[in-house]
Amino acid sequence: MLPVIYSMSVSLDGFIAGPDGDIGWGGPDAEQFGFHVEQTRHLAAYLCGRGLYQDMLVWENAEQTMPGEAQLEFARIWRPIPKVVFSRTLTSVAGNARLATGDLATEAGRLRDKPGEGVVSVGGAGLAAEAITEDLIDEYRQFVYPVVLGGGTPYFPPLATPLELRLIESRTFSSRVVYLRYQRIR
Repeated sequence: MLPVIYSMSVSLDGFIAGPDGDIGWGGPDAEQFGFHVEQTRHLAAYLCGRGLYQDMLVWENAEQTMPGEAQLEFARIWRPIPKVVFSRTLTSVAGNARLATGDLATEAGRLRDKPGEGVVSVGGAGLAAEAITEDLIDEYRQFVYPVVLGGGTPYFPPLATPLELRLIESRTFSSRVVYLRYQRIR
């Protein structure tokens, strides 16, 4: 069974976006981008909401819009990854994506039960919050930026009961960003 992960940049005070939705504080430098590229190689599938799906469409034509070899390498890895998009407004999607036909638990179950290796990643604040609430996440991966936003979109939604986690990996980048990888204790 493939693990389901949630990986995002997060401020020191726990937000993935500022009060106005700004995420400009969380862009990776070259070292972190290389790390992201390596992690992307292990994605067996990607579940995302409409907003993140639309933000990631830029990678579909990276050869025309991206400046560097690292970005083109990411695009070559990203495009073939199967993506399931959850949307109430989209009627079609591009690339190796499809619109979800089931609820989140059903779609995640279909993907995690496929043979092979890798991980299934959940992206997008709303979809991730639903996955956390439904206890579908096996690993939490945070890129903690040394910035305090004071409010915004939280990494974790309000929870009825605490999540017990075990730290299984950490790394500090030269940019002072700290990568934390936690496994859910069940």
